[in-house]
Amino acid sequence: MRNVEDAEDASQEALIKIFKNINNFNMESTFKVWMYRIVVNTCIDFKRRKSLNTISIDETIDLGSGREIQREISDESSNPDALIERNYSTQLVNDAINMLEDDFKTIIILRDIKGFTYDEVSQILNCNLGTVKSRLSRARKSLKEILEKEIKADS
Repeated sequence: MRNVEDAEDASQEALIKIFKNINNFNMESTFKVWMYRIVVNTCIDFKRRKSLNTISIDETIDLGSGREIQREISDESSNPDALIERNYSTQLVNDAINMLEDDFKTIIILRDIKGFTYDEVSQILNCNLGTVKSRLSRARKSLKEILEKEIKADS
């Protein structure tokens, strides 16, 4: 959501929607999938209202009161060159994901980063399984093209 205040507001909206609609949970999916669907839709709606263009998965997280934390990738290696290369690669992929259309970005994050199954993604996004598979295929292809272009530009 790009900042703590927006994330808190969207979270609060999502929790209120979940609380108000708990009686509508029909056990056709897991509670986790039902809840994620509400959260994703709430964030999309919130983003539309705020007219934000991107969501980064690796930006510094503002904790308020001037405190910030940076998401880090744990690295068991003691090789500084490997660490630099891994951080460069991670940044490159995150930047490429942020260049994707919102639909593609969402599906990549849900499936490839969060690890939801195709069925769960289908339920979260309220679309059929074929749509999930085709959209994910196009998202991955688009991501690959962006990465190839960025790598070529850096060479």
